[in-house]
Amino acid sequence: MNLAAQVVDRLAQSKCRVVFAESCTCGMVACELGKVPGVSQWLCGSAVTYRNDTKTRWLDVDADTIAQQTAVCEVVAKQMAQGVLTKTPEADLAVSITGHFGPAAPAGFDGVVLIAAARRQSSGPFDVSVSRQQLTAKGRADRQVEATERVFQWVLRNL
Repeated sequence: MNLAAQVVDRLAQSKCRVVFAESCTCGMVACELGKVPGVSQWLCGSAVTYRNDTKTRWLDVDADTIAQQTAVCEVVAKQMAQGVLTKTPEADLAVSITGHFGPAAPAGFDGVVLIAAARRQSSGPFDVSVSRQQLTAKGRADRQVEATERVFQWVLRNL
């Protein structure tokens, strides 16, 4: 069973509806899940927010934070997950991904992705976690595939 099918199976087992906020993966996470029969009961959607202005307008990510820290930082990853969960009331879990695939990434950020998750709580604010990961693939297309797999692995470990 491939990773996307495993994720859909785990979502069904846990009766968890998920929504994504994707930057560097450009919708590949949702696209791969969409290939699995039965996913429509568990996948609420995905906001592809590649550009910074889209992150601020669609997900309420703070523009000042992006200006000061770039879009590839823990705060932005968390705000992306919180924003898409806020705007998707039927979802139980939101997962976001942002990162640099190169070739012109700032020093120390080439191949870095941040995956954040926000879970709806019965009362109070969302429970939010973030993971910084270094991709091993070279080249944008291969990194996009690896980043998508990393999101699936995160979901499988944390559901």
